[in-house]
Amino acid sequence: MKRIFLFSSVLLLICSISVHGENKSKKWKPLFGTNLSEAKYNADIWSEKDGVLSAVKDESIWTTTEYENFELDLEFKTDNNTNSGVVVYCTDRENWIPNSVEVQIADDYGEHFVKAKAYEKCGAIYGHLGANKDKVVKKPGEWNHMNIKCVGQYITIILNGKKVTEMDMSKWTSGKKNPDGTDIPSWLPKPFAELPTKGYIGLQGKHGESLIWFRNVKIRDAR
Repeated sequence: MKRIFLFSSVLLLICSISVHGENKSKKWKPLFGTNLSEAKYNADIWSEKDGVLSAVKDESIWTTTEYENFELDLEFKTDNNTNSGVVVYCTDRENWIPNSVEVQIADDYGEHFVKAKAYEKCGAIYGHLGANKDKVVKKPGEWNHMNIKCVGQYITIILNGKKVTEMDMSKWTSGKKNPDGTDIPSWLPKPFAELPTKGYIGLQGKHGESLIWFRNVKIRDAR
């Protein structure tokens, strides 16, 4: 009887530790730490005020840690003709464009995007896969909610409560043509099927004359 009790106690302890560890890994944390303590950025360009991140030039802010198998959650607000993005799986922060995956943030209502390609609109994976719905993003000046889940080569994007994009990177075996036959921009020559699925995460700053704002940017483990 004592042996059974002892075995049950040990099993309960193991389960408790396992659950506690899992809950800890699933807990949300600020992507850039407290007061941007875990961010690589130019303080002359990026600033945080009352919990809102903004930039005055087209330069990105980056994590200091590389991430894989994660869920990223954030809010953003566009300006007229905003053209920004969330960058994941970045292996080279100095030359990030061909060495990462960019989730597009755009003002789909602006004159610059009304006739844009599907993969240039909000919620798309830039240059590679258009969102399945247009104008899910709210009009400039309103806050939007975006959730990006990256598990290996699978990326899922939810914008304002709607699943707008799902990608299996393994299907992008060409650096010139997307699986649907459309052209990939020449400045994105690396096939997604060959890109590492671990890297830095970044947010794009001001593009042209249009601003972008972010808040409540957080991350947790997605395994």
